[in-house]
Order: sequence, then structure tokens, then C-alpha cells
Amino acid sequence: MKIVVTGTRGIPGIQGGVETHCEELFPRLADGEHHVTVVRRSAYATDLSVKNYRGVDIKDIRAPRSKSFEAIVHTVKAVLYARKAKADVVHIHAVGPGLLVPFVRLLGMKAVFTHHGEDYCRAKWGRLAKGMLRAGEYLGVRYANRVIVISDYLRQMLEDKYPCQKQVTLIYNGVNAVTRQLGTDYLHRMGLRENNYILAVGRLVPEKGFDLLVRAFGREAPEGMRLVIAGEADHEDEYAKRLKAMCAADGRVCLTGFVKGEALAQLYAHTRLFVLPSSHEGLPISLLEAMSYGCPIVASDIPANREIGLPGGCYFKSGEEAGLQQALREALASGEGGRVHYDLSKYSWQRIAEQTREVYDFLGVKHNKRKESTIL
Repeated sequence: MKIVVTGTRGIPGIQGGVETHCEELFPRLADGEHHVTVVRRSAYATDLSVKNYRGVDIKDIRAPRSKSFEAIVHTVKAVLYARKAKADVVHIHAVGPGLLVPFVRLLGMKAVFTHHGEDYCRAKWGRLAKGMLRAGEYLGVRYANRVIVISDYLRQMLEDKYPCQKQVTLIYNGVNAVTRQLGTDYLHRMGLRENNYILAVGRLVPEKGFDLLVRAFGREAPEGMRLVIAGEADHEDEYAKRLKAMCAADGRVCLTGFVKGEALAQLYAHTRLFVLPSSHEGLPISLLEAMSYGCPIVASDIPANREIGLPGGCYFKSGEEAGLQQALREALASGEGGRVHYDLSKYSWQRIAEQTREVYDFLGVKHNKRKESTIL
């Protein structure tokens, strides 16, 4: 079975929740029976010479570097490439690229659509863009052969909005187990000390709520405590510029830019507290990663964060600065940043890969049966 994946900026080492999802999932799916190609937006590639990553083929296709148009233009090109490559299945990620699901079907290929979250709720989009994203959700859900959602909240939402689509499968985001002790060399290069900083991880976009966190931290942090925000903006818009100016005005805030691998692992392993103040998420991989390192956590009370099931005292009301201040005060006063044990058994990437393989194989069986009946 030949599978072409689009809707992601690409792999490996590219910032974003969908990108991390694809980087972890598809190498576990690629085998002798499932040939996987991820179509990458070439502008985001750090090394264009990489044509295969852990068994997954990489196809680079150019698209305009535009917040409004790059995803849809790139997905059109990716679907045309998939047809030329004689793909059996096109797997489209996220609601914006979901606009192209009917096109996949018209070209005679099977379509799998993964809904990662209600992107039309993101503050960065205007009315027209939100309308297009809602249309992408509708067309993706309505016309895909199979729909995958990453949280039970999204499953329930889709079942209420689109009762005609019966093929909705819940397959969570995942996280890797932490298996080794980590050093501190990256921390020290950044001027940080173990257990003496608060960590937030994500892209510099309004829905992550980092501006709220910077203000709350400025009013509530103990003497000597630092705030670290690990992430970068995909597009240097007014919000990102304003946030960077806020951070520069407070010498205690450290912006690391986009980090992965050993550097990010050290940040998780030695933080006093992890904070996720988002107003919108699908099922946040950064929160699962923080849990895998046993970080004490403060998170907004949006449905995706609530679904993970942290103790009640970990949550604050989304968007409320006073509530975040109180949550920070209580969390920092409650101990010296000791590690916490969380049950992450249902977020295994290996299990997630097996569930996704079952979706593909179901489509393959149906396809083969249809061929046989036609021959007979």
C-alpha cells in the first residue's frame, strides 16, 4: 500500500504539534506493506538533502511562504503528486488542508483525514480565513473515507456536528518514555540553573497565551526565578514582535527559539514548573512531554487539557491573568519542584501506530474486495 502524507510542514525537526505527530508516527508505520511518503514544504526544511527519514520517504515541494496561502497551495501540489505517484491513500492532516479531501476522492484515491483541532478558533485568523477553515473541517469530515481525531473532545464534537460520518476513529497523540538521565550543559549555556525556572513550550502565536504568562510571571515570580519560552513564530507577525518586546523588557525571561532533541529534553528535565496557558489545543504534545518528564504542571482549563486528567489544582480558568497568577503562586509554594508520576499508558506511539495501520488496512481490504467483485 502506497501512502502519501500532506497537511504538515514536514519532518524531521520542524516546529509544530502536527509535525511532531508525523515525525513520531510515520517511521513506526513504514514497513514492507506500507510505503509512506511525507510531502514537505521545502521552505521549512533545514536540510534539503534528506530524502528518507527512518524508512519514510521525503518529497520536497515548494509553496509560497504565506500565512494565508501556503497550506492550501502546498496541499494541492501534494495531492497532484500523490496521483502521479499512484498512491493508494492520501492522509491529510489539519482542517485547512481538509479542503482538498474531495479532490483526493475525485482523483480516485482513498482519503484519510486527521482532525488535530478547531483551527478556526485561533485568534490569528480573520473572518474569511476562519470560514475557509470551517469549510475544510466540513469537507474533510464529510468526504474522507476515514476520519481520525486526536482527543475524545474532538470525537464528541464531530459526532454532534456531522452525524452522517460514521467512520470517526479516536487515536490519541503520543509521547516517548524518558529512559535516561540528562545533562545540564545546554541550561548553563543559556544562563539557567536547575529547578530555578518556569518552562513553556510552543509556537509564538496568540492562542498559546504566552503574553498572559509573561504578565502573570512578572507579578508573581519569586526573586531569582526565570521564565523560559521555548519556541519560535512561523511568521514574524505583530503578535510575535510584541511578545518578544515584552520578554526583552523583563530580563528574567529567556526566549530560546525553536529547540528539539537534547536541548529541549534538558529544559523539561530540570524545570521547576511547566505552564501551558493556551486558549486552544487539540491534544497538546508539549503537555504530554512535560508529563513524561514528571514536571509539576499548571495548565488552562480548556477541554483538551482537561481531558488529559491532571489533578484539579493544576488548572486555571483560561484567559484569566489573576487565575494564572494564583496558580503560579500555589504551585511554586507547594514544593521544590519534585518529580510527579503520571499515567501515560494510553499515549504510546507504538499503540498509536498500530491503530493507524488498522485504519489503512481496513481501506485496503475494502479496496481489494471492490476490485475482486468488479473482476467477477
